[in-house]
Amino acid sequence: MLVHPQYLSGESTIMSAMNAFYAQSGGVTAVINATACGVIETARKHSNKIANVYAGRNGIIGALTEDMIDTNKESAATIAALMHTPGGAFGSARYKLKGIDENRVEYERLIEVFKAHDIGYFFYNGGNDSMDTAHKVSQISKSMGFPVTCLGVPKTVDNDLPVTDNCPGFGSVAKYVAVSTQEAAMDVLSMAKTSTKVFILEVMGRHAGWIAAAGGLAGKNPEDAPHIILFPEIPFRKRDFLKRVRECVVKYDYCVIVVSEGAAFASGKFLADQGTRDAFGHAQLGGVAPVVAQMVRDNLGFKYHYAIADYLQRSARHIASDVDVKQAYAVGKAAVQFALQGKTAVMPVIKRVSDKPYRWKIESAALGRIANKEKMLPRRYITKDGFGITEAARRYLQPLIKGENYPPYFNGLPKVAKLRNRSVKPKLGTKFVV
Repeated sequence: MLVHPQYLSGESTIMSAMNAFYAQSGGVTAVINATACGVIETARKHSNKIANVYAGRNGIIGALTEDMIDTNKESAATIAALMHTPGGAFGSARYKLKGIDENRVEYERLIEVFKAHDIGYFFYNGGNDSMDTAHKVSQISKSMGFPVTCLGVPKTVDNDLPVTDNCPGFGSVAKYVAVSTQEAAMDVLSMAKTSTKVFILEVMGRHAGWIAAAGGLAGKNPEDAPHIILFPEIPFRKRDFLKRVRECVVKYDYCVIVVSEGAAFASGKFLADQGTRDAFGHAQLGGVAPVVAQMVRDNLGFKYHYAIADYLQRSARHIASDVDVKQAYAVGKAAVQFALQGKTAVMPVIKRVSDKPYRWKIESAALGRIANKEKMLPRRYITKDGFGITEAARRYLQPLIKGENYPPYFNGLPKVAKLRNRSVKPKLGTKFVV
């Protein structure tokens, strides 16, 4: 077995290259594979320190079950093609490791697999829960005598990770929502005199209204859509909402609404709470648009249509923000660079240098400042009436959707990476069930 670099001391000792483990976690984005590209390409440039990059098949589950993919079997051209490929190239999973005290067995299994495969670097590409896992692995690996360099790598369309100015994945979903709101509004307005009066677009965002706020970029004047945005941060008041819908239809002939899936009543109950929980223990949401549409029909009688952006908003690589693509690659590259500098239990964060011109840089922040924390949409970004975005919000949001980064096309469809995803040969005789 290779000797872990952190065990070595003395000038005469020669350090051996260790392997790295990379995993994608939770809901994917249009640019998460650009981050994977950044990790893998940067690691390949430092093969004297990182021998191979193994990717977890279906995220962290791939480490627990010793089901890993050898990215060294992929050509440089294939890895480069990840830059314009949506989805999760190696598979992701909604699987949350519990606390070390609650389920030490899983963490010990991770270290057992890392030891068997000479893995000295762990890059976990995900959101809030993933940063917590990376933090815990860094702690337990040290206590078990096999210290692993652990880096959280940011990803979330919800844009709710603290410390970082914004999160890779958000800029592209924001662009998709803003464009879709603008285009759908023009469609509805065309027929408003004799047909649909109200259009509702449901977007993602459980607790934070960043994505819903992005819909506000579609228009600037009072008559422009969206006329109403329903944020998770603002308690939903039915009477005020219906009054605003009626006023918009009377004034402008139509009303376009962007509603976050996390819109909730003052009691805290989600409008779309189905009474079930997902793998992370979160309330299973979805279908707030028809709930709102029903209110409009029952109380105002207006003809309506609604759309649920759902997976379309986070997989639309064809209309990705150029800024987002570049930042997604940059955090992957920086994660490897930080690891090679000896930093551990940190995450690359995006620091905004200026708005006009928009400039940014990458820094590092301790995972303890990020794990299990959510960054909500500031109240100053929401208009006084609670139904729109302020100029401060526009200054923040606008640069993040700037620029186009179109994928190559073939026969009218975007070209995507076709990976071999060759498995790493297991070394442990024991099976692990998740």
